[in-house]
Amino acid sequence: MFKFFIDKEWRLWSILGSLFILISTWYQVQLDVKINEWFGAFYDTLQKALSKPGSVSLDEFVGYLWTFAGVAGLWIIIAIITGFFVSHWLFRWRTSMVNYYHDVWQKARLVEGAAQRVQEDTVKFGRIMESLGVGLLDSIMTLAAFLPILYVLSKKVTELPYLGQVDNALIWVAIVTAAGGTAFLAAVGIKLPGIEYRIQKEEAAYRKELVLGEDNLDRMQPATVNELFNNVRKINYISYAHYLYFNACKWSYFQGMVIVPYLALAPTIITGAVTLGFIQQITRAFGRVEGSLQYLVKSWTTIIELISVVKRLKEFEASINDSKETSS
Repeated sequence: MFKFFIDKEWRLWSILGSLFILISTWYQVQLDVKINEWFGAFYDTLQKALSKPGSVSLDEFVGYLWTFAGVAGLWIIIAIITGFFVSHWLFRWRTSMVNYYHDVWQKARLVEGAAQRVQEDTVKFGRIMESLGVGLLDSIMTLAAFLPILYVLSKKVTELPYLGQVDNALIWVAIVTAAGGTAFLAAVGIKLPGIEYRIQKEEAAYRKELVLGEDNLDRMQPATVNELFNNVRKINYISYAHYLYFNACKWSYFQGMVIVPYLALAPTIITGAVTLGFIQQITRAFGRVEGSLQYLVKSWTTIIELISVVKRLKEFEASINDSKETSS
């Protein structure tokens, strides 16, 4: 699976491509930091304009909007270019995997479901890595950029409701709520990776019988096919039941987190010690830090699928290696 980073053939793509993705993602995060600063200044200007009519000119107000358009426009361009490059980069990764499977096909074809592993699982692997890999990189860089900002801003927040004086209050709130949510949802969804693996296994057995039945009608015996599909039905129904309580916990957690920064800021807000711009800036910085810390929570469903795909590909490659050793 990871020959892409080892083989000389793909060295330029793997190393230079990774470097490009790293730099472009970092630049996007820096633009996001600028947008966060813009929110603080803009909402302070908005508050000034509303409280003192005529204190802000039209050119000054529109100037803020043009500033945002410039930064946001550049962010969009970088995001489009990065997304385009990442898609090509990951297809090269998939190509390196497929080339290996093609080279050892004489052995690989003897493994049950070989065609599905080479075609479908490599597609899934690439798509999942595109989502999770870039997301993880973005989360790490966002955390590195916004954590110091939140640290500076939270110096004005010296008290938490019902807890009193707490140093670096918002940072602790972000860490505790994100870590607690991650641990909670990981515990709730602990059975899901195994269930996803069983779904793919039953689907593969059912698909294989259908494919063989295309050329040999004797393979399409109702008793066999119906039994295989019944296995698919059972495991999918089990999955639906488990995702029912998992999703209930996940969405309850995310909706509850919407009010957390405002609850943490409540003592500061009611004293009138901060401006509207400061509130916007700090809640946005808090959201970025908290969102980065919640990466595992937000990606848990996709991670479950990745675990299943990686497990199947590892089993596939292990079977190929066993066949090589047996033949030698």
